[in-house]
Amino acid sequence: MPMPRSQQVCLDDTSYYHCVARCVRRAFLCGEDPQTGASYEHRRDWVERRLLFLAGVFSIDVCAYAMMSNHLHVVLHIDSEKVKGWSVVEVLERWHKLHKGTTFTQRYLLGGALPAYVIALAEAAAEIYRERLMDLSWFMKELNEPIARRANLEDECTGHFWEGRFKSQALLDEAALIACMAYVDLNPVRSGISDTPEDSDFTSIKKRVVALKKNSQPKVLYPFVGNPRQDMPNGLPFQLADYLELIDLTGRIVRESKKGSINASLLPILQRLNISSENWLCIATEFEAKTGRVVGRESSMDDYCHFHHRKRNRKSSQLLA
Repeated sequence: MPMPRSQQVCLDDTSYYHCVARCVRRAFLCGEDPQTGASYEHRRDWVERRLLFLAGVFSIDVCAYAMMSNHLHVVLHIDSEKVKGWSVVEVLERWHKLHKGTTFTQRYLLGGALPAYVIALAEAAAEIYRERLMDLSWFMKELNEPIARRANLEDECTGHFWEGRFKSQALLDEAALIACMAYVDLNPVRSGISDTPEDSDFTSIKKRVVALKKNSQPKVLYPFVGNPRQDMPNGLPFQLADYLELIDLTGRIVRESKKGSINASLLPILQRLNISSENWLCIATEFEAKTGRVVGRESSMDDYCHFHHRKRNRKSSQLLA
């Protein structure tokens, strides 16, 4: 039985989540359909533009993404603190980028003298919107529904385009986070769509590499801010250079279809996280197959199960060091 989304997402456990949405029809989301020969490559642009637009509206950051032929991967960070600092006006303005709101919220944004009941109703609506703007389910809904409508219009058909529920995985610690991001960034290489990570169109890794050539990081993505330390700024707890080197080396092995090995002593990022090269290659290439709804080190999994009064599944849902 599927677990309710409210039980899968708990910010007390982690603010990082891996989400996967898959098409329900034979018609492809993107790429070329071998059954009909029709190309849907342009839909990758639809999805990427919508995803990055939503990152500028919600209090949810995009850490990694990859648009595949019939599904998409995103690694998201929910910033529950940022949304608390938004004023009523900012919340309403952000929500109105997605929906027209109510008559009362529209009047509130116009300013001027307003009756007390209009102000009260607008402020009450803003609090509802505030919760939605940090809600994973609302984010994925606002991502998937417009794409489904455009695809149905283009295909001249009706009905479901996506599976009823998107899949989400809680990433409990840094090891789970970096393994999942690598898995997502390497999806096109592993599937044979691209030869190298930096040539993978409509992916976060390509956007980061392009920005790096200009000595910057893409503003639309959650930034790398370096290893954990005091006064840590908001961002991914890794060195960008270490991550790119890790992706490059892993991608070479995946692309050459060899078991290969990565010398952990050459990669500070694996040393710090205490991940062996054998386990890294396994989890970075088979993340979905080897994990469940919750992913983390054994200690993280034990803490999670103890807090939620659940039995530990020893066969999966853990990231071995």
